[in-house]
Amino acid sequence: MTLGGSTDGTTFTTLKSSAVHTFDPSTRNTVTLTFPAATQRYFRVTITANSGWPAGQVSEFQIWTS
Repeated sequence: MTLGGSTDGTTFTTLKSSAVHTFDPSTRNTVTLTFPAATQRYFRVTITANSGWPAGQVSEFQIWTS
């Protein structure tokens, strides 16, 4: 999956490049993406691959500051 950010909701820059993430029920199917600090208003997750099924789903999405 790739994480993009935008200040205007139209032009997105890549905050986290595509990488393999494992969703495991033992960790509540949670994945943490860490990326450099950025001032963004809009965020977009793009699912770029799925080894288990030809689809993707995001049920909750949170952005936290450190």
